[in-house]
Amino acid sequence: MCGIAGEVSFTNSIIENKDSFLKMQKVIAPRGPDQNGIYINNNVALIHTRLCVVDIENGLQPMTAKYGEKEYTLVYNGELYNTEEIRKELIQCGHKFLGHSDTEVVLKSYIQWKENCVDKFNGIFAFTVWDNAEKRLFFARDRIGVKPFFYTVVNNSFIFGSEIKALLEHKYVSPEIDENSIAEIMFLGPGSTPGCGVFKNIKELKPASCGYYSKSGIKVIKYWTLKDREHTDSFEQTVEKVRELVIDSVTRQLVSDVPVGTFLSGGLDSSIISSIANSHFNKQNKKLKTFSVTYKDNDKYFKSSKFQPNSDTEYIKKMVEYLGCEHHLITLDNKDLANALYQAVDARDLPGMSDVDSSLLLFCKEIKKHCTVALSGECADEIFGGYPWYRDKDIRAINGFPWAQSTQYRKSFLRDDIKVPDAENYVYSRYKDTLINTSKIQGISPIESRMKEMMKLNLDWFMQTLLDRKDRMSMYNALEVRVPFCDYRIAEYLYSVPWEYKDYKSYEKGLLREAVKGILPNEVLWRKKSPYPKTHNPEYLSIVSDMLKEVINDSTSPIFEFIKKSELEKLITTEKHEPWYGQLMTTPQTIAYFIQINYWLKKYKIIIK
Repeated sequence: MCGIAGEVSFTNSIIENKDSFLKMQKVIAPRGPDQNGIYINNNVALIHTRLCVVDIENGLQPMTAKYGEKEYTLVYNGELYNTEEIRKELIQCGHKFLGHSDTEVVLKSYIQWKENCVDKFNGIFAFTVWDNAEKRLFFARDRIGVKPFFYTVVNNSFIFGSEIKALLEHKYVSPEIDENSIAEIMFLGPGSTPGCGVFKNIKELKPASCGYYSKSGIKVIKYWTLKDREHTDSFEQTVEKVRELVIDSVTRQLVSDVPVGTFLSGGLDSSIISSIANSHFNKQNKKLKTFSVTYKDNDKYFKSSKFQPNSDTEYIKKMVEYLGCEHHLITLDNKDLANALYQAVDARDLPGMSDVDSSLLLFCKEIKKHCTVALSGECADEIFGGYPWYRDKDIRAINGFPWAQSTQYRKSFLRDDIKVPDAENYVYSRYKDTLINTSKIQGISPIESRMKEMMKLNLDWFMQTLLDRKDRMSMYNALEVRVPFCDYRIAEYLYSVPWEYKDYKSYEKGLLREAVKGILPNEVLWRKKSPYPKTHNPEYLSIVSDMLKEVINDSTSPIFEFIKKSELEKLITTEKHEPWYGQLMTTPQTIAYFIQINYWLKKYKIIIK
């Protein structure tokens, strides 16, 4: 994995912006600390920082290739999981290869098939190719949106980067926000509208999109979407197909020239991945490294709840015994967790999921001491219907985003004199737009129709927030985290699978559980869903409350430009358990979110327009 950035202009002097390019490269260096490079000509600068994972010697970037009289240069962030199949096809087309990197395959795929190359890729990626003959830049992002790509068009220049911070280092780009930015942060955050970069005039290329920037301007193309179709496989055939897809996806994603490990929470999803990876490693006489996270005194303070019925500890032990793996349990201190809230903003360039972010950041920092690549179980719940809002018919029936039914509560924090869009309309319009764009075949039942909508909502919104978190927190530590359940083939197949199959035995992710029978201990196979582990220690609430008090007592705190001081005071003194975003963001995380907002405004020197 890597960091990419750059600029294309047909009117400005690219060479004169070299200082900006060096600054852009420096701020994305954590994504790729092993190698770096810059390609510059009259119209384009392509910037790269590399994390070496495959073909360390021959995967240098920017990578240039000549084909006939034409020259093409690529910067690429990602990983292809069908590299060898595509390479064979390209060799049959007459292409030759210097090494075995997927980077070279991506570049020569574009040379051979132009924008249609993305249709052939199974992987996670964001990349650009400069066609020097045509004087145009091609850019693309993977189908699911695992890898990021931000851009802006300003002062007749197209400026892009893996992270927003890269754009902000360019002399043409200012850290400005407006009323819509405030609406994103306060009404939708830590989620955001697809394609919105929150900062004024900064956009994020949507998943499954590609396009060109040339003298004619910018053109964006949607090259893939989930489409409903009649599901003709029997339940038994569906189980077998899911098993094949999951095993194939995990196995493909173990390819690496550097050490690989897996996250292991003791839950279903990470346990499936760890078990498949362990079998693969055993065949090679290697020992799998697995990693779990917990918090100081967490077992002491853990309380069972509807969303988190039991602690992870006993299930992690069962899995470690079952696998015989080399396990690492990482225990985070609550003070470190709170202090890392600031680093989490630095990593994401926005206020995020508070300690849900900072814990992953610290977790990845420790994993990086042992591995450069790790596989994680994210996104199975979105695809297989594991979340409570899929299964609770009352929550399912409510209009609006099921993980954020708190618009009135969120709005109450805003100053009365701040001009922002109407909160309810702002949120509801985005919800309705998603439903309108949900693919459904004719004649399906109301429950099937709603489940298609729920899956679309989750893939376009909630899952994107988690993928943003995963990418920024891991890459901040130069750790490549792969997500096998995000294989687009799994999403395509599961989209049309009937809910009665997914809900097999009326059990969350029942279909997935049935598909992986025999590769997990029964206690883990049928364990009730438990979310990402968070701290239960009351010390954390005390620490973040004190941190927010410092913000409140500082009259220069920039957060008061649009937030009421009285509501922040109420937040840390009132026993109100209003969830902010999903089951993981309750009162301690809401307090931490406002700490992050204030830090973000100050650190990024935000200008409110």
